[in-house]
Amino acid sequence: MAAKIIQTNQTPFTPIDVDTITLDIIENALRNAREEMDATLFRTAMSPGIREQGDAFPLIADRNGLMVVGQFGSFIGGFLRAYEGEIEEGDMIWLSDPYSCEGAVSHNNDWLIIRPIFRQGRLTAWACMFGHQTDIGGKVPGSLPTDATSIFEEGVRIPPIKLFRKDVLQEDILKLVLHQVRMPEWCRADLLAIVASCRVAERRVNEICDRFGDDLFSSATDELLARNKRAMGHLIASAVSEKKVSFEDYVCDDGRGYGPYKLKCTMWREGGKVILDFEGTDPQAVGSVNFYLNENMLKMFFGIYMIMVFDPQVLFNDGFYDLVDVRIPERSLLKPAFPAALSCRTHALGRIFDVLGGLLGQGQPEFLNAAGFSSSPHLMYSGFHKDSREWFQLFQIGFGGIPGRPWGDGPDGHSLWPGFTNVPNEFLERYFPMRITRYTSLADSGGAGKNRGGNGILMTYAFLNDGIIAIHDDRWFTSPWGVNGGEPGERSRKVLRRKSGEEIILPAKCDNIEVQEGDELDYITWGGGGWGSPAERDADLVALEVKRGLVSVEGAFANYGVKVREDFTVDEAATKARRAELAKTIDTSQIFNFGPSIEELRARCEADTGLPAPMPPRQH
Repeated sequence: MAAKIIQTNQTPFTPIDVDTITLDIIENALRNAREEMDATLFRTAMSPGIREQGDAFPLIADRNGLMVVGQFGSFIGGFLRAYEGEIEEGDMIWLSDPYSCEGAVSHNNDWLIIRPIFRQGRLTAWACMFGHQTDIGGKVPGSLPTDATSIFEEGVRIPPIKLFRKDVLQEDILKLVLHQVRMPEWCRADLLAIVASCRVAERRVNEICDRFGDDLFSSATDELLARNKRAMGHLIASAVSEKKVSFEDYVCDDGRGYGPYKLKCTMWREGGKVILDFEGTDPQAVGSVNFYLNENMLKMFFGIYMIMVFDPQVLFNDGFYDLVDVRIPERSLLKPAFPAALSCRTHALGRIFDVLGGLLGQGQPEFLNAAGFSSSPHLMYSGFHKDSREWFQLFQIGFGGIPGRPWGDGPDGHSLWPGFTNVPNEFLERYFPMRITRYTSLADSGGAGKNRGGNGILMTYAFLNDGIIAIHDDRWFTSPWGVNGGEPGERSRKVLRRKSGEEIILPAKCDNIEVQEGDELDYITWGGGGWGSPAERDADLVALEVKRGLVSVEGAFANYGVKVREDFTVDEAATKARRAELAKTIDTSQIFNFGPSIEELRARCEADTGLPAPMPPRQH
């Protein structure tokens, strides 16, 4: 049974030819409305994950539920197929359970609001927004247990329900859900901020329709989708071969001691359609690193990558979806069976971008980026303030190095998500019992190359209150790979220093680590892979980066063949000799440089990382 949309006006929209100028006005008005949705949310939410970092994703869709502006692609198709109820004017649907909406959201922490926009009784458009909640209950603060084996351990699951019914808030439903969470004030504020952002989108859509007419607005959204399809059709025909190409990468572990988990995708073109087949991806994990990948979300990821690499002027939307065929094996890491745990799916989500880059770049290596999204590092810190005994709870997203690219270096300590920003250290120190004693780019952590991979970040947290921490990260076992002669980036690492002087190397995924006042945590993220031969990097630039602390003197000589003097000038003779020697060791005939094999990494793991090697994944 699918959703039933109640329209009191069944008159079909009349197609109208839309001139180019009017189409551009409507397109940019919708883009601005999408930006205003973000601004409304960020100014009214309370949790730092949304308010400061922007961990939320807006969407405005046409009457059929296809995204016209947004980022993650449309969630509406999966919702409509799964929802067994009526949708009427004035309703707002609330949901968070991935299994209830075909993965439209991919873990319980993401609360999604869907608002149908009616005009004169006709469904005209949709407005949606989801945001990551700091806590939704469950077995650990933050509701992202690394050792979960089922979704029932990961906090409250919200099936598609009406938060607003004919514009009346269902207070009892809201009260019931908020009773399950550790931070009800934040969750309520964040949820109502999401609601407000959807109302902003509705207001702007109504203003556009009032100005141009409902029929013209409908025809304009049709043309925006069709224009995207035409553009993507040309890109697919020129960039995707009929010959099959494959690529694989790994999620390092599942937080329960097993890994790495392989993600494999094969791509080819049949006529005007591209096939993305994930046959060969490992079976679903016992732990919570499974990623219930919605096919339309993967199509959008593919489209974003194609557009950003080959033609950034194209507006990405859902218009090209029938040009992409996504095939994901059942009960795999990317399509687990209920009730598999999903809370730590971020690592596989990030790795999808590296896999897509590795696939699309093989045909045209000159356009290929190295690996760099790699993960979305989380830190959770919670407890009771020692004086007031009030509960505090931090959820923070960190960033690693962006990959080296054909046209330049990868930024240091940055996010690949366009809208994500850092939580300011001043905010952390004002609202949480901690001090940030170091926040710096980690020299030499970016993969060496003609274009350097971005450095990872070294952030040191000094805890001023007893509490517990949890860490979610990846790329501690495998490295972000380099391309076209570039070197892999350095791996991530986490070290807890007790006030007694004891140092403990923490796993990349761990919960319920007790910390005491005076303890410190070194939180080190991975570096991006390098692009091109390091021996070809401009020697004066290397010297400048030594001066800036981005590359060490030793790293400049060993990795780039550049001898930097104490005054930060280049020793030309020593550099020429070292570079001649270095060039002999660089293999530019291979597109990818993954570093040591999985077998070698297992054998060297404890010596290299201080942690035991993960055991091969078990069938689940």
